[in-house]
Amino acid sequence: MTPWKPLLRIGPVLLALALSGCSSLLHSDAAPVQVYTLRAGSAAAGDGADPPAALAASLRVAHPLAGPGLGTSQIVLLQPDHRLNVYAASAWAADTPALIESLAVATLRDSGHWRSIEDAESPFPSDYLLQISIRRFDADYSGGQGIAPTVRVTLDCTLGKEEGRDIVATFVASGSAVAGANRLGAVVAAFQQATNAAMAALSQETSAAIRRGARNARADGRSAVVQPAGKP
Repeated sequence: MTPWKPLLRIGPVLLALALSGCSSLLHSDAAPVQVYTLRAGSAAAGDGADPPAALAASLRVAHPLAGPGLGTSQIVLLQPDHRLNVYAASAWAADTPALIESLAVATLRDSGHWRSIEDAESPFPSDYLLQISIRRFDADYSGGQGIAPTVRVTLDCTLGKEEGRDIVATFVASGSAVAGANRLGAVVAAFQQATNAAMAALSQETSAAIRRGARNARADGRSAVVQPAGKP
């Protein structure tokens, strides 16, 4: 029994050294990642006119499709030589497609133009489907690295009927804003401004397309009623 006593005393020492080594391995000098988010702005018209009556229709926002380099949670910037890069130690609260989907759903619901707005995961049926393709969602430094960038948001939108997937309209919703300074906080504020403009355009174009379709359908119906007998 005596030869084992020194080992019993050494055991706790070895365990303490091992834990100390693990602690040093887990330590990092990297800057913590700052996480940013955007909030949906109001989609209401600012001209003082009464808002149009709500449509008796429901709309589903499909999960957006990301353009090259944009399917990430990192905050993307475009450099003068067409190189994509990202801001260090910073990220959006979700990847760009999820962020755009959330903002589109919130903006469309806030507009009051629809009977209901559903997201891509909703189990409820809808009358129409909106597919968004994210063409641009970046801070553009093409004017030079030493100046504040221009944030550009460009969304290619396709609106169609949920059943049959007949296309009703295609349009582009976009917005841009110059950052107040060449620092990340000002750039995020410019992202908010540009995204608000793009979402307001998206909401207005979507409801306008459905209203045009309804008016055209009524006009076609009236034309059919007054069609002279014997005419095709």
